[in-house]
Amino acid sequence: MRILVTGAAGFLGSHLCERLLRDGYEVIGVDNLLTGNRRNLAHFFSNENFTFLLHDVTFPLYVEVDGIFNLACPASPVHYQRNPVQTLKTSVHGAINLLGLAKRTGARFLQASTSEIYGDPEISPQRENYWGNVNSIGFRSCYDEGKRAAETLTTDYHRQYGVDTRIARIFNTYGPRMSPDDGRVVSNFIVQALKNSPITIFGDGKQTRSFCYSSDLIDGLIRLFFSEDLFEPVNLGNPDEITVLELAKEIIELSGSTTILEFKTLPLDDPKRRCPNIERAQKYLDWSPLVGRSEGLSMTIEYFRSRL
Repeated sequence: MRILVTGAAGFLGSHLCERLLRDGYEVIGVDNLLTGNRRNLAHFFSNENFTFLLHDVTFPLYVEVDGIFNLACPASPVHYQRNPVQTLKTSVHGAINLLGLAKRTGARFLQASTSEIYGDPEISPQRENYWGNVNSIGFRSCYDEGKRAAETLTTDYHRQYGVDTRIARIFNTYGPRMSPDDGRVVSNFIVQALKNSPITIFGDGKQTRSFCYSSDLIDGLIRLFFSEDLFEPVNLGNPDEITVLELAKEIIELSGSTTILEFKTLPLDDPKRRCPNIERAQKYLDWSPLVGRSEGLSMTIEYFRSRL
């Protein structure tokens, strides 16, 4: 089976390629390297089952494949707000091009969506049937609305053309191969702690997040992709909710840092709570996260310690 992975040089994309290759599949990794890094794929280049294509998914791609994982899009606010128009194009034009490829080849298609489609939620935990509370013209909208549109396109290609589709709503994920400067809270806190720089807390730190380790998330994606007749969105994340302030203190303790906390103004439209309801994944995929936060953070801290 030949599987196409877009966003292959990114944090999650590279872990997904690694898992698929380990499971014996032929993998075509696609990335334009806007935020991805070749270093994440370097250990695959000698593998005869891996091919890398430098390509922007906003342009059509003509290959013969049996499956498609669409992970192409900057995922951190720092990166996607840097070029919001390109972010939106990647989500919308990219989905159109890759769904067209799936339609032509008969490939199964998985859209990597996000918990950000829920916006600043008025209910928690968030279930898949919650429509969200999203600002369509805010600073985060290029990503939020782009992913919402990609979900619509994925669903309509299934309804109208019979494309075999899956939608994964990915909640905060962390682990090795995160970029030190990607602006996400776990990588920010770990890098600041290891450098003994002040850890930046936006707002009062009482906003919550739930963090899923990369190996657990990849296992969820694989299970969803190979499931049968599961066309509705599925939340993938760890429901173990924690405040940002508690996370910072935990990282300071695990890293042995002597740094201090520094509080800054909360960005506009920053969600107050983020926690998945994963009952659908548990029921249909027999999936739940296995790596505890303390264990996962310790492994991620050691990765960044080696990088820095």
